[in-house]
Amino acid sequence: MNLAGRIVLLTGIMASGKSTIAALFAERLDKSVHLRGDVFRKMVVAGRAEMTNSPGEEAIRQLELRYDLGVATALRYAEEGFAVIYQDVILGEYLSKFANRLRSTDYLFVLCPQVDSVSQREASRSKKGYLGFTPQQLDDVLRNSTERLGYWLDSTDLTPDETVANLLAHIDEAQLSKPHT
Repeated sequence: MNLAGRIVLLTGIMASGKSTIAALFAERLDKSVHLRGDVFRKMVVAGRAEMTNSPGEEAIRQLELRYDLGVATALRYAEEGFAVIYQDVILGEYLSKFANRLRSTDYLFVLCPQVDSVSQREASRSKKGYLGFTPQQLDDVLRNSTERLGYWLDSTDLTPDETVANLLAHIDEAQLSKPHT
């Protein structure tokens, strides 16, 4: 598939499978970049303010900086003709703000497996992403406080390859210029 110059934003809560799916998705394209939003957080070596369930002003400022850098980087790669598969945890009011900065030719996918499945994944992986959040709390933000933009997929019972195939089959529904339901 040729998505040259397009951005595909892939979001969901931590441990929803974003990294795996983004990598597989990017591999199926002709010319692509797999951009991980968390890399911008990790670049802050001293003075990093982590997001918690009660973040301070500095944590919010750094989160917004991370998103700004992500959009700018994704747009720049797209300008150079790459399909950009950009994964990050973008929930609540931030998702609509972020989507508004993308172009109408870009795409948005939200992975939303059932919270029990996410909890099992989180327990079995070495990387721990939850600082003061439970998977249930983040799932509540996703399902109750996040505008339903793009294409949402419950990938609970799908393999990674099946998930990517499903996303590719529904790419038109994920386009940001389409009406969102």
